[in-house]
Amino acid sequence: VQLVQSGGGLGQPGGSPRLSCAASGSIFSIFDMKWYRQAPGKQRELVAYITGDDVTKYADSVKGRFTISRDNAKNTADLQMNSLKPEDTAVYSCSAVVTRFNGDYPRDYWGQGTQVTVSS
Repeated sequence: VQLVQSGGGLGQPGGSPRLSCAASGSIFSIFDMKWYRQAPGKQRELVAYITGDDVTKYADSVKGRFTISRDNAKNTADLQMNSLKPEDTAVYSCSAVVTRFNGDYPRDYWGQGTQVTVSS
């Protein structure tokens, strides 16, 4: 199973970039999909997650600005980031809880991480 991220890069305050995470490989089911971020010198923070039933939850720091969504047919999860702030600067990583076959133990898989830098 591989998770490949796209999007990110340099953004301006107030901008609206979108991050995508695509899972591929031997996939039977995908449960929770999550986006984390880690800023320099800070602990990793869970930014948002979405369950298989499309229940979502957000960190207080991004609530109302970021939106997580998923496309189960494509095995993707996106993070729409609006009203960017300099404090959103971090490496963003996606993860997914995946089973590879019926009866498999669910495991966490991770994307490669992508830098988002917010600067004017």
